[in-house]
Amino acid sequence: MKRLFSYLLFKVFLAIVFGIVFGLYLPESVNRVFATFNSFFSQFLNFAIPLIIMGLIMPAISELGKGAGKLLLLTTAIAYGSTLFSGFMTYFTTSPIFSSLLASHANKAAQIAETAKELLPYFTITIPVVLDVMTALVLAFVIGLGLAYQEKSTLKLVVNDFQKIIMQLIEKVIVPLLPLFILGIFANMSFSGKVYSILSVFVNIIGVIFVLHIILLLLQYTVTGILVKKNPLRLLATMMPAYFTALGTQSSAATIPVTLKQTLKNGVSQKIAGFVIPLCATIHLSGSVMKITACAMAIMILEGVPFSFTLLAGFIFMLGIAMVAAPGVPGGAIMAAIGILQSMLGFNEEMIGLMIALYIAMDSFGTACNVTGDGAIALVVNKITK
Repeated sequence: MKRLFSYLLFKVFLAIVFGIVFGLYLPESVNRVFATFNSFFSQFLNFAIPLIIMGLIMPAISELGKGAGKLLLLTTAIAYGSTLFSGFMTYFTTSPIFSSLLASHANKAAQIAETAKELLPYFTITIPVVLDVMTALVLAFVIGLGLAYQEKSTLKLVVNDFQKIIMQLIEKVIVPLLPLFILGIFANMSFSGKVYSILSVFVNIIGVIFVLHIILLLLQYTVTGILVKKNPLRLLATMMPAYFTALGTQSSAATIPVTLKQTLKNGVSQKIAGFVIPLCATIHLSGSVMKITACAMAIMILEGVPFSFTLLAGFIFMLGIAMVAAPGVPGGAIMAAIGILQSMLGFNEEMIGLMIALYIAMDSFGTACNVTGDGAIALVVNKITK
């Protein structure tokens, strides 16, 4: 998994570079080939997203039924609360920052868009979706929650097999084609003259989100330190091996042994740590939600798409739920979020491509933030259940 994601990150970087070069120097007839592929891939992605939501969320929710009753509910509630806090903190922090920081870029992009030439595909293919995104999300939760209380169920076996099919679809088809999709997006932007303003925005967004990750971890451990009456900086310092391991592995699951070891060093009991850490590797994605929320707001500002607190609040609540399906897949969080970005925020093909490129570029930092925060949750659960 680590190797797969490392290759993906490298391929996305090459896709951005080649996309810019192709859009600038290749004739329009060649660039329209990439536009044609993007048109088909977008249709296929729209078709696949509801299936991905069902295939990943149904088994994830059903597996929670194996938990330990009140301990499961307590841990899930704290993890979801932490995820929501991350999303709303990101909104209130980045809304004024991005509005001022990206204002000039947004105006420039709007001016370019008025006179820009658009690459048109040679032909288009329409692939009707089986379910819309919200129907798939609700249905996945209904079935998943129902299966959580079934000890022996034939349907659970079917759901697990369906999950394997969806995982293969993501790992063998969608993820390998993402760099080509991103290449087409950047070729189109380069051809239309928007690419330079976009790249300068990328640097600003990545810098802001990195600082926010650090602030989030300090807040998490400050609150935790107050609750458990321990030095928060010392607690956070103990978790640093897990943070740096996650930076390297880019996987919450692969970092579990290190996270567990450091959590025990912070004084959490073996029983609580052994339950909370593996569970939070699945359901606690505060760093990922921060990244997706910040990137979504930045791209909406850049594209001149209006948004409000009410709109983003609903998006954050749904995003926190959808993140349950994210672990185990390279770039899985953004794959689980695409449907919500489209249905709730109205993201188009170009905006989705930018989101994927931005997310993959910063994925290791989000994962490191997620697993380090797991240690704080374990401390709180250990205190409450003492």
